Amino acid sequence: MKIPFQAGNILIPKKNIDRYKWSVVACDQYTSEPEYWKEVNQIVGDSPSTLKLTLPEIYLEEKDVEKRIQNINKNMQQMLEENIFDEYKDSMFYIERTQYDGKIREGLIGIVDLEDYSFEKGSQTLIRATEKTVIERIPPRMKVRENALLELPHIMILIDDDKKEIIENLKNEVTEKDLVYDFDLMQKGGHIKGYQLSKGSISTITEKLEALADKENFEKKYNIQDKGVLLFAMGDGNHSLATAKACYEKLKESMKEEEYLDHPARYALVELVNLHSNALEFEAIHRVVFDVDVDDFMKNLYEYYDINEDGNGQKLELITKDFDKALYISNPKSNIAVGSIQIFLDEYFQSHPGKIDYIHGEEVTKELGSKENNIGIILDAMKKEDLFKTVILDGALPRKTFSMGHSYDKRYYLEARKIK
Repeated sequence: MKIPFQAGNILIPKKNIDRYKWSVVACDQYTSEPEYWKEVNQIVGDSPSTLKLTLPEIYLEEKDVEKRIQNINKNMQQMLEENIFDEYKDSMFYIERTQYDGKIREGLIGIVDLEDYSFEKGSQTLIRATEKTVIERIPPRMKVRENALLELPHIMILIDDDKKEIIENLKNEVTEKDLVYDFDLMQKGGHIKGYQLSKGSISTITEKLEALADKENFEKKYNIQDKGVLLFAMGDGNHSLATAKACYEKLKESMKEEEYLDHPARYALVELVNLHSNALEFEAIHRVVFDVDVDDFMKNLYEYYDINEDGNGQKLELITKDFDKALYISNPKSNIAVGSIQIFLDEYFQSHPGKIDYIHGEEVTKELGSKENNIGIILDAMKKEDLFKTVILDGALPRKTFSMGHSYDKRYYLEARKIK
């Protein structure tokens, strides 16, 4: 089986560029905190920076968004003309990201083949979305990418390597002479080191990924049959990869097959991370429903599922102004509790007034849930070990099923690649 992950031509700003100012956090973070982006702007000043090549999503709804996009394209052109990059041809990088908490997350930078990826529900491709892709979020992002000369990834894709043989072994295969970058990241981002891998290391990675993708091994590992092999599951940047795919599909409409199959936009630059990394933590995202008839909501919930209070099934903790209790679903419709409750919520709000919000933190959920006409729903964090099997069995999870760590531990823009 051909593995849809390979070496690519990776651009890194030259050593005379201030990399601390160059590298900024993923554009989908701090979307309600304009002051964060104002601070980043002040730190960057006039220096070359990925801030000038990406569009923080806090500005997506602004009136001047078209102008911002034009400036991004202009800045890409200018930086290429000014020759600020070194290009590492046919390369993969091994990276070590020291997070704010001191834990080290190891990663592998390369390119994925968009021919082997789909965000469609029920897809059986080797690369799959883990959460429901919101189609309306793609067109605004396409506007940023479709005329761009470069891509800069904040995409993190997960592999399920419980033996820790693929990425974690790479630290033994690099030396100081392979070091490409080594610097502090701004705004609690910690520190990042990147090493260029040898051709021998790249071959070994490919062989090990092939073993992970072997159908027989796959079926045995997850105790399943008649399902497509899931090799790569989206961690972060789901809508970013979906945008790359949508742009590539659009490109295909105007090209012959041999042209688009050989086009750089067929691929996307990503970071692979092992699901079993000690630095990777899944956090729960709770729900609060607002402005509902609590008695009617509870009656519908009990009609929809077999609910008990004696610990049999998937656990939810419900908080209202009158009670705080643990309930259990004994006939769930998803492999995990968050999936089961979301299926109910989606159906309930099709025919009832009220709204849902997604909340990080139990205290806030309890506080909001205990107000008049509200209900807080506290969920256990999804076990990260359950992710692959759940996606294999259920397809993409409901949105806001889990969060991978803190906002400042997300990927920072750093590497780039030509897509035109």
